[in-house]
Amino acid sequence: MKKYLLTVVAAVLALVSCNKDDNSSNNSGKATVTMRLTDGPAGYDAVYLDIQQVEVTMEGSNPVMLTPMRPGQYDILRFRNGLDTLLLRTELPAGKIGQIRLILGDDNYVVENGTTYPLTTPSGQTSGVKLNLQETFAAGGAYTIWIDFDAAKSIHQTGNGKYMLKPVIRAYSALTDGRVKGYVLPLAAGATVYAINGPDTFAAIPDPVDGFFRITGLPAGTYRIWYDADAGIYNDLWLNDVQVSYGQETDLQIVALLP
Repeated sequence: MKKYLLTVVAAVLALVSCNKDDNSSNNSGKATVTMRLTDGPAGYDAVYLDIQQVEVTMEGSNPVMLTPMRPGQYDILRFRNGLDTLLLRTELPAGKIGQIRLILGDDNYVVENGTTYPLTTPSGQTSGVKLNLQETFAAGGAYTIWIDFDAAKSIHQTGNGKYMLKPVIRAYSALTDGRVKGYVLPLAAGATVYAINGPDTFAAIPDPVDGFFRITGLPAGTYRIWYDADAGIYNDLWLNDVQVSYGQETDLQIVALLP
């Protein structure tokens, strides 16, 4: 089966918790690492990624090939508004993280308006946000990493009606995870919510049942929140100077868009 390597991120992992036990786990020279898969919003019915393996490279070591808990297709659009799914849990040698790669199989698809289209992925395609943050796995430490796949930015329709997968992926951990949540009404407004900080924009599509949204993995900073109404009879709304801090969730309460 043909496989594709996708660079998720180079060295963008932060410590979640470090359980110190000088007499046992610290002597193992390994850290426990949990990886979870989540997604940004996109206007498709479904996006299926065929995730077969995960390759992890520690500085000064050869790559380690890991198998997900459930290798195969994941409909990543199910994991948005703060939802995620367990991808794998493993032990890795203590030290600095170098690189993570997702290895995809052939069965990648997008479903739009009830029709399924194969996703063409260029062989050797690499993507992801490269950060200057270098973190170290401590022996006996426990780390949780979220792999955030941005479906809206990753899927491109070509001129001949085909769909191309050019992955835009980022990773964050509990100590680099700022969050905002809230509700936007009425549902008929069909709003999308954006969190904007300088050149960086993050988005959420509220739940169609109750209007709830959550945006995760935000860098700490001051944001403008844009409630972008899709229905023409409702007005957009902006919230300025929304503070986001790592490890905290900012509650924006209920916002009602007016006609």
